[in-house]
Amino acid sequence: SLTVLQALEDGLKRADADPSVKAVMICGENGKFSAGADIRGFSSPKKSGIGLAPIVSLIERSEKPVVAAIEGVALGGGLEVALGCHYRIAHVKARMGLPEVTIGLLPGAEGTQRLPRLIGVPAALDIITTGRHIPATEALKLGLVDEVVEENTVEAAIRLANKV
Repeated sequence: SLTVLQALEDGLKRADADPSVKAVMICGENGKFSAGADIRGFSSPKKSGIGLAPIVSLIERSEKPVVAAIEGVALGGGLEVALGCHYRIAHVKARMGLPEVTIGLLPGAEGTQRLPRLIGVPAALDIITTGRHIPATEALKLGLVDEVVEENTVEAAIRLANKV
């Protein structure tokens, strides 16, 4: 939503400007990282505001380490946010993917560029073209996430942020 995008932008800019902040951790709420955009919003009139792609680029350009704490799902734009982060930790039950292709939409926030750079073209093409949900253990093997945990993902992400 526009509210979430604005909060991400504001939070990242504040963190980058604050010398006391050493790293940033991005997480979702209620056990879900992000299921992406609500497609019902695509038919509503265009509202002014920032888009997802500039936010993901802002995350990627941060001079401070940004860690994604993925719980539940990171789908569509949610996975694209995670791809912009410097590090990704996922709960063992988390799933990731770009399912928008199953309804004829292409990922719109540069996930089709970041994913192949991260995991290689063959694996990325499979994820991009099928829309399948990747379990966390497979994501770790592919190099999509840096660590899989069975514990509290937020605490593990904070530990990683402190370490890097």
